[in-house]
Amino acid sequence: MTDVLRYRPTAAELSYTFGGREPVARIKPGDILETYTEDCFGGAVRGVGDLPSQVCEFPFLNPVSGPFHVEGAEPGDTLALHFISITPARDWAISSTFPHFGALTTTHNTAMLHEPLEERVWVYEVDKANSLVRYTARNSDFTVDLPLDPMHGTVGVAPGAFESRMTIVPDAHGGNMDTPELRAGSTVYFGVNVPGALFALGDGHARQGQGEVSGVAVEAAMDTVVAVELIKGVATPWPRLETDDHLMSTGSARPLEDAFRISQHDLVTWVADAGKLDVLDSYQLISQAGEAPVGNVVDANYTMVAKVAKRYLPSVDMYQGAHARLRALADSYR
Repeated sequence: MTDVLRYRPTAAELSYTFGGREPVARIKPGDILETYTEDCFGGAVRGVGDLPSQVCEFPFLNPVSGPFHVEGAEPGDTLALHFISITPARDWAISSTFPHFGALTTTHNTAMLHEPLEERVWVYEVDKANSLVRYTARNSDFTVDLPLDPMHGTVGVAPGAFESRMTIVPDAHGGNMDTPELRAGSTVYFGVNVPGALFALGDGHARQGQGEVSGVAVEAAMDTVVAVELIKGVATPWPRLETDDHLMSTGSARPLEDAFRISQHDLVTWVADAGKLDVLDSYQLISQAGEAPVGNVVDANYTMVAKVAKRYLPSVDMYQGAHARLRALADSYR
């Protein structure tokens, strides 16, 4: 029988790391989580006059809800999370530029003598009824409506070896991958590193362009529903995603080409193993049929995604058919 866990964190219960935290709740495989996630500013930025450097306190940025202990999860297993729905919790969202942060400015890693970018805030109107977000220029009267495409920038599990990682850092445990592929209908797979897996999620985006070039998406608090499953005795080296139509692997590293290599290597070897293909045959297939969406190019590690349509692959059930089962669970929940 499927149970539903409803969890809404208080401000004091928000987490800023993966690892190093006690679980806020326990959940069983086959159950559903309904939770609220705060935006990356903790709700402190509400207007164009609220500069993040003045109303937010580092390192209390990018909070996540959780961690949640999954009963029976042990290192060597794989945790599957299926996003049933991701819904903006407010009728507004925030974006900004930061000094020394983003792909087109000087940073502490790319040191330059020129002046940093201006810190500026944009407020977006969120129209859930019509699935739109409205961009409004700050220094002209230009506006344009963009499609609402809710996603979670940050989701992951506790890393192993007693590590605790800031939520802004993506790596093999997940974290701040910032790929728009983490939307409703996607199943994401994580290798379990500690008993209980200890997964958490946050950093909702009403929408985001590929790469999150400025470093900040259309940041929004979210009401999110997730179905949980556990695949025993199956390891997952890097976070992977599955939709009805595609398989995806992620890689997070610096420089960007190493993130690309990790994602491509993982997809090639995943398809080879699951489809019983020779590795070079899989390499050739992915080389010609694959895509490479960008996650983020601004965080402490960059994220790349390797993506391939299922219609080009051998007919196999990835992860013992977990995605299909979770889709059925999502349909019954609705």
